[in-house]
Amino acid sequence: MSNATEATKPKLAGINPPVFYPSAGLIVLFVLFTIAMPEQAGIWFGSLQSWIIDTFGWFYLLSMGIYLIITLILAFSRFGKIKLGPDHSKPEYSYRSWFAMLFSAGMGIGLIFYGVAEPVFHFANPPAGEPQTVDAARHAMTQTFFHWGVHAWGVYAIVALALGYFSFRHGLPLRISSALYPIIGKRIHGPIGYAVDILAVFGTMFGIATSLGLGVLQINSGLNYLFDIPIGTATQLILIAIVTTMATISVVTGLDSGIRRLSELNLNLAVILLIFVAVTGPTLFIFQSLAQNVGSYIASIADMTFNSYAYINSDKTNSFLGGWTLFYWAWFIAWSPFVGMFVARISRGRTIKEFVLGVLFVPVGVTILWLTVFGNTALHGIMTGSMPELVDQVFANTPTSLFHFLDSLPLASISSVVATLLIFTFFVTSSDSGSLVIDTLTAKDGDEAPVKQRIFWSVSEGLVAASLIIAGGQNVLSALQAASLASALPFAPVLILVGFGLFKSLRQEMIKIDSANHLSQATPSTLARIQEIGWQQHLEQLITIPEKKEVLNFLQGDILQAMKEVSDVFKSKGLNTEISSDHNYCSLVIDHGDERNFVYGAWAREASIPSFIGERSKSQPKSQLYIEVYLDKGSQQYNICRYNRNQLIADIIDQYEKHLYFLNQVR
Repeated sequence: MSNATEATKPKLAGINPPVFYPSAGLIVLFVLFTIAMPEQAGIWFGSLQSWIIDTFGWFYLLSMGIYLIITLILAFSRFGKIKLGPDHSKPEYSYRSWFAMLFSAGMGIGLIFYGVAEPVFHFANPPAGEPQTVDAARHAMTQTFFHWGVHAWGVYAIVALALGYFSFRHGLPLRISSALYPIIGKRIHGPIGYAVDILAVFGTMFGIATSLGLGVLQINSGLNYLFDIPIGTATQLILIAIVTTMATISVVTGLDSGIRRLSELNLNLAVILLIFVAVTGPTLFIFQSLAQNVGSYIASIADMTFNSYAYINSDKTNSFLGGWTLFYWAWFIAWSPFVGMFVARISRGRTIKEFVLGVLFVPVGVTILWLTVFGNTALHGIMTGSMPELVDQVFANTPTSLFHFLDSLPLASISSVVATLLIFTFFVTSSDSGSLVIDTLTAKDGDEAPVKQRIFWSVSEGLVAASLIIAGGQNVLSALQAASLASALPFAPVLILVGFGLFKSLRQEMIKIDSANHLSQATPSTLARIQEIGWQQHLEQLITIPEKKEVLNFLQGDILQAMKEVSDVFKSKGLNTEISSDHNYCSLVIDHGDERNFVYGAWAREASIPSFIGERSKSQPKSQLYIEVYLDKGSQQYNICRYNRNQLIADIIDQYEKHLYFLNQVR
C-alpha cells in the first residue's frame, strides 16, 4: 500500500516521550504532595497566590488586552480571507453543532457557578463606590460582563487560530509549539518546543481542574438541596470519581460520538433553564436592562481592560483585583491551550474572519444574555425585596447561590433538577474535552491518541481536582484560584509569541498570494494553448468528457513523465527532489532546505457530468474524472486533463516561478 493511501486513513499516534513523561511525572508528584501534606499545600497555595497578584498582576492585564487586539486585527484585515485548512476545505460541523461545542467547552461551568453569585458580590461589595445602590447594580453587571466577555474568547481565539492555521494549512502537528515555527523553525521538534508543550499541558490540566472543582462544589450543593446529601469533601470526591468515569467513557468514544452529543445536550438544557428564568422572573426589567448592560459594557471596555487600580491601591481594590479579574484572566490563559486546541479541531475549513466573528461574538452574545437573565433577576429580587436573603446566602456559600435563587421562583424543585443536570453535563464535557486536548499534546503525530493514554489523562484530571479540594479544605476556592494563577504565569508570554508568529506567517501567506497574482498576467496559459493547437481543438477538449481510464492513464503517463523530466533538471543542479504517485495522484516536491519547499501535485477527482452534455443512456457513467492541481496551500481549482507534455512542464515551471518570487519577497 502506498504512502498516499495510508495518509487518507486515520493513523494511531503513539506516546511522545519528551512531552508525555515529564508532564505525567510532575503532575503525579503534585497529586501525591497535596494528598500527603494537604495543610502545607494549602499554605503554599495561599502564599503563591498573593505573590503572583502583587508581582505580575499588571502583566496579566496587559496580556489580555494584547490578545484581544491581535484577534480583532486578524479578523478585519486582509488575513480574514485565509482558511484554516487548504483553500478547498469545507467545515466539518454545522453552525449549530459548532456553536454548541464552542459554548460548552469555553464557558459552561463558570457561567452556571457565577451567573447569580458574581453580580450579587459586586453589588454588595464593589471595588469602589457605595454598595447596594442603583449605581452599584449597574456597575456590578458591567463588571460581570467584562469578566465573561470578549477578553476570554480573545485569548481562546488567538490560540485556536494559530493551531488551526499551522496544523491544517501547513501540516504541522496540532500542538502549541507548532505556532512558534515562524520564530524558532525546526527547533519546535527539540527541547524548546517540548518545553512549550509541557507548559501547555500544565495550563490545561490546572485550568480544567479549576473548572471541575467549581463544578463539583455546585453539584454537591444541588444534591444537598434536592436530596439532603451532605456537603463535604467525601461527597465531592465521590462526585469527582463518578464524573471522571463518565468523562473517560465519553473521551474513549471520540469527538463525534461523545463530546458533540453532550455539547448539544448542554445547549438544549441551558436554553430551557434560560427561558424558564426569563419568563418566571421580571421579564420586562430583564429586556430593559439587557440594552443598558450592553451599552455600559461597550462604553467602558477600554478603560476596564487596563485598570489596575494603581491610583487607589487599597486592600479592598487589591483583594477585588486578585480574587476576581486576575483570577479570571489566569483561568482563561490556563484554559487557552485546552479551549484553543478543541476549538481548532472543530473549526477546520472556516475562514479566519468567519472563525473570529463566530468564536468572539456568538458565545459572548449568549453569555451576555445568560448573565442578564440570571444576574439582573437576582439584583431585581434583592432591590425589590422578593429575594431578601440572597446577599447573605451568596456570601455564606457561593456554590449554593443558584439553588437559593431558583428557590425564589416558581417550580423550584423542577428547575433545580434541570440546573443540577446541566452542571453535571457541563462537568463531563469539560473533562472529556480537556482529556482529548492533552492526549493530542502528549502524543506523536497522528489523528488519534492511544486509548490507554486517553484514559490516563482523563483519570489524572479527576485526581488533580480531587487533590485541590483536599488541600483547600474550607478554603477550596482559594486553592483553585491559586492553581490557575500559577499555571498561567509561564504560559502568558508564550501566547504573545504565538500571536507574533501567527502574524509573521500570515504576512508571508499574503505575500505569496500577491506574488501569484502579480505573475499570473505574464503567463496566459489559455492563449498559449490556443496558439499551439488551435481554438477549435481547445474548445472541443473543454466540452468533451474523457473516459475514466483515459484520465488515469494520462495521470500516470504524461503528467508523471513531465514531473520526472523537471525533476531531472533540478537534480542536475544539486537540488533534492521527490516524486510520489498512486493510481489517482502524483506529486513533485523540491526541497529548499530551511525555506518553504515547492509542492506540485496532480489528483484525479470525481465530479458529476454537466447537464450541457445532453441526454445520456442509462449505461453511460453519471460522473467523470478530471485532474486538479494542488500546491502546498491546497487545490488551485483548475483542470490539466488535456494538457500536452510541453504545457504540463510549462505549468510546473510557472508555479515554481511564483514560488521563487514568494521566497524572494519574504527574505
